[in-house]
Amino acid sequence: MTLWRVRATVDDRPGFLAVLTASLALKSINILAVQVHTTEAGAVDDFLLDAPDHLTEPELLQAIEKGRGRDAWVSKADAYDLVDPPAQMAGLAARLASDPGQLASALSTLLGGCLVRREDTATVAGHGLSVMRLPDPAGGMLVLTRLAPVFTPAEFARAQALAEVARAVVTRQLSNLTLLLPEGQELTVRVGSVADIDALTEMHGRCGQRSLFRRYLAGTRGPTQEQLRRLVSPAHGTTLIAEDGQGRIVALANLIGEGQQAEAAILVEDSWQKRGIGTALLRRMLTLATPYGFQAVVLHTQADNEPMLRTVKRMPQAAKFDVDGAIVSATMTVAIGSLLG
Repeated sequence: MTLWRVRATVDDRPGFLAVLTASLALKSINILAVQVHTTEAGAVDDFLLDAPDHLTEPELLQAIEKGRGRDAWVSKADAYDLVDPPAQMAGLAARLASDPGQLASALSTLLGGCLVRREDTATVAGHGLSVMRLPDPAGGMLVLTRLAPVFTPAEFARAQALAEVARAVVTRQLSNLTLLLPEGQELTVRVGSVADIDALTEMHGRCGQRSLFRRYLAGTRGPTQEQLRRLVSPAHGTTLIAEDGQGRIVALANLIGEGQQAEAAILVEDSWQKRGIGTALLRRMLTLATPYGFQAVVLHTQADNEPMLRTVKRMPQAAKFDVDGAIVSATMTVAIGSLLG
């Protein structure tokens, strides 16, 4: 027997898949696996077939046509194609969890050996018949090309899922660091979570009115617990916290955005200010912007907040300053590919 991979489109109506399978059965073809991809043109059925050795490709195509299949694509398969698709996805995700730099290789494996190249561009993710574009966590875009069979929405969704695994691993790696302060003290920086809400509330309570006003641009005693919950679990972006040697939170940094631009904001507890913590956290926010797909980071502060304005000017990314009354908005462009060696 010979293994074949077959992809064909049938009308997405009851009974049409049965007609196709019956036509294959008449040729003594055994269906080992089938996946159905829903598209606007109909249901794209992806088969792994075990066919008699004497069956030729034209005969296989003829059986598909008699079964009301159209736009058929067939190719010889091997034992690797016997891997269950969910098991394959799990294996590829595990590989990326260990080394997110293997994303291009994992995508090529997932999509049947398609060509993958990287571009230092800022185009939008999406797919056509033969080209797919996905954000590279290291910056830029991964461009996947496969002439046949054409890409389906289901394949694009699976590729996006793998890219998201790689992005999550990269951001986690970049978020965990140790800050060595000038006087020799060390702070641990990590991603914040809802488990930190009580400790964050306590930190805000130790901050003076001026520090809170600088952070939130309004007179406040700090955010409510519900507002903190939204800060530490944003839909797109991240929140970093810095802890001292006793595990007490002394600083908070947010990178939250939509589309290609994010806002950064930093709060350092009063007694820990003027030690370079805010500068280090802003640098890390700009680094994290790349895997999140942000192309620009904006920071809002008061025009008389000289320490923050000096911090922005020390960043490697030149900032554009816009003044609106008492508020200054500093926009820093993120260099595409800034995480590449």
